Amino acid sequence: MKSNSHDPEQLVGLARAGSTPAMGNLLELYRNYLELLARVQVGRRLQGKVDAADLVQETFLAAHAGFSEFRGVTEAELVAWLRQILASRLAKLVRYYYGTQGRDVRLERDLAESIDQSSRALDQQLVASHSSPSQQAARREQAVILANALGQLPEHYREVLILRHLEGLTFPEIARRLDRTLDSVEKLWTRGLGQLRQLLGGAG
Repeated sequence: MKSNSHDPEQLVGLARAGSTPAMGNLLELYRNYLELLARVQVGRRLQGKVDAADLVQETFLAAHAGFSEFRGVTEAELVAWLRQILASRLAKLVRYYYGTQGRDVRLERDLAESIDQSSRALDQQLVASHSSPSQQAARREQAVILANALGQLPEHYREVLILRHLEGLTFPEIARRLDRTLDSVEKLWTRGLGQLRQLLGGAG
């Protein structure tokens, strides 16, 4: 993918120096990753009210406007900062739709932890099961690499993997959600996981 050709830490330096294209390229590296995390939270709290892609776009706008506040240098620090912004934007929407007045620090903290848990699930349940990560995956945040790989899968494979590993549904629950047979869901999961591992092995 195009985004994989960029070095995040180099882009951070260029963005700090005032390069608007570098800033755009930097944020674009994390679109798939943040949309996955946003999707899980929207599904739990704001189903039918908010689109995950719109939430990520708001996160990017806030990150662009507040980039001078980012003090980190590594990709791990950057993605943690972006997750925090995502949690803040999500908390604002939750307050809006549920009529809560004023900023709720506890809500933001709970959302941030929930988003962090989803990010860890990417590593622990999928990436960690891939026994020979590419050099690129070793250099980059593996959850980000996984999100980009998921984005390359056919939709029916991707959907089953997301529902199983990020949203934590059982196979029977996934079958009901997708209106498929249990057998077909299990086969989609097996094939999707196989394709995902091939993509991860070929990255870099």
